[in-house]
Amino acid sequence: MSTKIKEAWLGPGRKDGEIKPIQPKDDALHIDMKKKGTREWWYFDARLDNGYTVVGFFRAKHERTGKTGVEITIYKPNGEKIQKVIDYLHSDFIASQDFPDVQIGKNYIKVDYSNKELPNYEIFLDEGEYGLHLKYTALVHGWKPGNGHIEFGKSNYFGWCIALPRADVEGTIKVDNQTMQVKGIGYHDHNWLNFNFALIIDYWYWGRIYSDNFTVIFAYIKCNKRMDNYPIQVLMLAKNENVILSTGEYELIQENFEYNEKAGNKYPKVLKFNINNQHEFILEVQEIIDADNLLYELGPITRFLAKNLLKLRPGYFRLNSDFTLKIKYDGKSYLEKGSTLHEMVITK
Repeated sequence: MSTKIKEAWLGPGRKDGEIKPIQPKDDALHIDMKKKGTREWWYFDARLDNGYTVVGFFRAKHERTGKTGVEITIYKPNGEKIQKVIDYLHSDFIASQDFPDVQIGKNYIKVDYSNKELPNYEIFLDEGEYGLHLKYTALVHGWKPGNGHIEFGKSNYFGWCIALPRADVEGTIKVDNQTMQVKGIGYHDHNWLNFNFALIIDYWYWGRIYSDNFTVIFAYIKCNKRMDNYPIQVLMLAKNENVILSTGEYELIQENFEYNEKAGNKYPKVLKFNINNQHEFILEVQEIIDADNLLYELGPITRFLAKNLLKLRPGYFRLNSDFTLKIKYDGKSYLEKGSTLHEMVITK
């Protein structure tokens, strides 16, 4: 344990004995846009039946630069990556503090709560030759770990709400000015904080598993010496639409590290999660979908200082892995397999 970190769990221990449903306000705007150092963003992705994978960001304030804007990333079936990051003025950003209604320029997020537990989201992103106009229909109840709010030190915080752990996706995407109808499966979450995450974090893993009967969302955030090298562990398990486990009590084993020159970092080719000897899942990396050296997001002077004075080597991986999921629930044992995407971010 670390006395410098107050985790979000409702208890007992590092878990939620009672899993409380999220509210519309959880996915609304949280930060004061005028306060220095605050950051907030809404993230959406979808794996589509035509072989494309798409990612969309709506940023009140960018997690690293603090700029307002949107991002469209499209991975073509042939592996080509298209990424468009568009900056806007803070004055171009409008959002509700009561429910997820967000507008940045002509781009928007809208929600239909006709079914409050399984809502429908609509996102629209259109920037030049590229765009996403997608409707997300929830398949799993929204979730947040505990109260969704982790405290670091006396005044720093990090919030996380997973409004759509798993959703059917349908709509259109625009690629090279060509519009195509698409269907697939998707995810949406939302983060906000009031400090530079890189100051206290060495690295983190984030991902999910979609099998026939279960949905898993996980995060492993390894803090640095400033926070006693403490690991923040978060995991959700759902059976069909219902969340049945919300916990930070698991064991993680990382194996078979391999160096990637593009990202300038190593990544584990195998991740093994064990939850109280009751549930287990294994991720075995088959392919690097994306790898980046995050120093190149910085300006030239900041990049020089980060690399040569602070000795930082920040990197990013988006990985495609085969998974094996072993679950014991309600007197039954399940063994399910498939493939999934997950990420690793290194900040040190």
